[in-house]
Amino acid sequence: MTIKKIGILTGGGDCPGLNSVIYGIMLKAYDAGVECVGILKGWKGLMENLTIPLKIAEHDDLHTIGGTILYTSRTNPFKGAKSKEEVAKFLVNKLDELGIDALIAIGGDDTLSVADAMCKYSKANVIGCPKTIDNDLQGTHYTFGFWSAVQLASNAMDNLTTTARSHQRVFVVEVMGRDAGFLTMYSGISAGADIILIPETPFDFQRDIVDVLRKRAKAGYKYHIIATSEGAYPKMESLERDFKTISKETIDKLPKDTYGNPLLAKLNMSKIIVDELNLRDDLKEVFHNNGVDFECRSVVLGHTMRAGTPNSFDRILGLRFGLAAMKLVLEGKFGNMVSLQGNKIETIPLSKGVKKKYITTDSDKMELRDLLVKIRYLSKQN
Repeated sequence: MTIKKIGILTGGGDCPGLNSVIYGIMLKAYDAGVECVGILKGWKGLMENLTIPLKIAEHDDLHTIGGTILYTSRTNPFKGAKSKEEVAKFLVNKLDELGIDALIAIGGDDTLSVADAMCKYSKANVIGCPKTIDNDLQGTHYTFGFWSAVQLASNAMDNLTTTARSHQRVFVVEVMGRDAGFLTMYSGISAGADIILIPETPFDFQRDIVDVLRKRAKAGYKYHIIATSEGAYPKMESLERDFKTISKETIDKLPKDTYGNPLLAKLNMSKIIVDELNLRDDLKEVFHNNGVDFECRSVVLGHTMRAGTPNSFDRILGLRFGLAAMKLVLEGKFGNMVSLQGNKIETIPLSKGVKKKYITTDSDKMELRDLLVKIRYLSKQN
């Protein structure tokens, strides 16, 4: 089959590097004489025929610009449908209506699961490109946008350290990460956060926060930075024993997004931790005995982590992903996803690539986190 026109869509949350991928695709497409069409607002745009022409002459150096010129949405085409097969065939028919010979879908596990279904049920001409600042897709070592977001969060904690030191405060910084703690772990270690809480290891409020702050205060520390993922949560034992402001019911009643994922940002874990710490008179007494007034503040980085221009790594990775995706289209290798493995761009099946990954307990990042907490206050005592 000769490919004359390709469609490009971006779905899910925005992140630095999306435009880099689009530009990488356009560069190779223009060289191969293939027309590019942008599908606006993710899967919503395909269902509603929302498209724009993509002319490379109008987008010089698009890879240096943050966000996505195609807009994006978290539209789930399967929501309310009788079967995934029915929806997959509907989406393929929409491509035919638009005269699009192949589609490159850029997104995370939700967006790419739709692309995978199109391939599974209709043998659609679809290629996937992994996108999530959370870096929690199994099929690639790193996703574009991740390192830009890590640097932003790390810089934010660096900056907060100066005001924390000036006011002798405890800052609880909430970092994006619903199911996986890569962003919090990497930025927290980079910035030297004193406590790092991630979804993969449910925390004990008494042991992992109160006791650590007590030991740090006794060792002479006057300020503290706690980095927490938005999806970090306490162990059930600790939730029942230590928490006064929330319960299991609070977590169970969280609203869900269109794909059925709990909106953990609505929980506002950083504020909950601050509220709980402010109820601990025993901790306030330790701080007071060591010459420090007890003051806690929460800071939610939220969507600022998706903002701004991509760093150099993410610009180049985005371009490489776009180039590789377009080459797969030209080679007719549909049903696959581009992937970064080490320093090389590889190809893997979409069905494998869309699976989730997490930080494992044997990771050296876990060990570094625990050593950063323990060694610093112990070394002050000797």
